[in-house]
Amino acid sequence: MHSILIRAILAALLALPPAFAADTYTMADFDKVPKVDAHLHLHGASQDAYLALARRDNFRALTINVDYPDFPPLERQRRIASAAAHAHPDRIAWVASFSTQGFERPGWTEATLKDLDGALADGAVGVKVWKNIGMALRDARGRLVMVDDARLAPLFDGLAERGTMVLGHQGEPHNCWLPLARMTVNNDREYFKAHPAYHMYLHPEMPGYDQQMAARDRLLARHPRLRFTGVHMASIEWDVDRLGHWLDAHPGAYVDVAARIGQVQYQSQRRRERVRDFFIRYQDRLMYGTDLAQSDEQPDAGFASDLDTVWRRDWRYFNTADTFAVPELDSPVRGLALPRVVVDKLYRLNAEKAYPGAWQPPPAG
Repeated sequence: MHSILIRAILAALLALPPAFAADTYTMADFDKVPKVDAHLHLHGASQDAYLALARRDNFRALTINVDYPDFPPLERQRRIASAAAHAHPDRIAWVASFSTQGFERPGWTEATLKDLDGALADGAVGVKVWKNIGMALRDARGRLVMVDDARLAPLFDGLAERGTMVLGHQGEPHNCWLPLARMTVNNDREYFKAHPAYHMYLHPEMPGYDQQMAARDRLLARHPRLRFTGVHMASIEWDVDRLGHWLDAHPGAYVDVAARIGQVQYQSQRRRERVRDFFIRYQDRLMYGTDLAQSDEQPDAGFASDLDTVWRRDWRYFNTADTFAVPELDSPVRGLALPRVVVDKLYRLNAEKAYPGAWQPPPAG
């Protein structure tokens, strides 16, 4: 009877869904598991050290162009990204972006879509829409332009018609609307201290957090066929329950976790199982990314070293139950120990689904 009971228990365990039955990866598995960093910015003239690291750590990359004043001009970003993707199609894919300069002029939409068509024909797998729309862009009358502005609608109509994935960064982390002392993670305090123009607590005349989110959601409601990835956890990084409601309301959308893992860790310090359950429940919608940016000022080897550190630390958080220190928080965090099936989706399968054909076999010979 005892052996029958044991067999029944084993059979029940084997019948459990994979997310519950699967074991977890370990740190020893890190370089054995194929992975994608779905949010990088590769701008350096040399990427030899990065490519060597990517091969060693078993990573592929999505490098994203952004209309950001601190980055190289968009033309140069595109040239570097395209060249890297053509030279290393098995390791690098890229996302284009566009300038909002002259958006009110007749013909701007047509010219912008023609330019983006060229980028897509050259291999770009998406188009980035940045937070300058909603936080900096103003029209000829000095009025702030939000992302759901009717003058931008033809652009999004065109992207929807093309089936292009739009990567949207609207607003900022919730911390942006708090004083520095009340922010939940160190990296937000450091960023907004260094970028006061984007620290909305200092600018009460600007749209609030909920206004930024509402504008993004109106955009999606008005363009229901638009393929969309909410980068940086769709700027709802501060509350996994609220982000889950957003994902439920937008069933075709993805999010990446780039530059927001610290906010997730802040929550998991207080309610670990709820955060863990979020990653399991929405395992088909989440993509891993770091948002690290390569520059000419930082040697390629230095960038690769920084990236290796972040990749390994994040892997430890998602795959083990270790308790360890992270720079974003002043007290240790315990890892989520996610099932392997969840990690495979977070780190690779969802990116391959969101950006089909992004990574190709290397050229013959």
